[in-house]
Amino acid sequence: MVLGERLRELREKKNFSQGEIEKRSGLLRCYISRVENGYTVPAVETLEKFARALELPLYQLLYDGEKPPEVPNHAKLRATGKLEWGSTGKDARTLHKFRQLLGKTKEEDRKLLLTIAQKMARKNGK
Repeated sequence: MVLGERLRELREKKNFSQGEIEKRSGLLRCYISRVENGYTVPAVETLEKFARALELPLYQLLYDGEKPPEVPNHAKLRATGKLEWGSTGKDARTLHKFRQLLGKTKEEDRKLLLTIAQKMARKNGK
């Protein structure tokens, strides 16, 4: 989904002009046009203004369905033992940072790290 296209679709569905969104949101019409045409990516605060102007909950700007997606119940997942490492709390922050750093490394360095990790896993598994 392209956000600008989604905003235009929702605006047209409500039969609002860009000028009307400008009045309702306080955003400039030229800015609204730039967002809808994909030249600008709005900040979350700006998306909130769009949502208020369109009289919609914020999630509908980002989600195509009628209802928001179900949020997993982490307490229930812990009880069943299906909660994965790195899905919540400090572990999630650590994993996120690790992914960011790995994304910045060269391919050959990633291969080296993977090889070392595999050797360490085999050694600890014995």
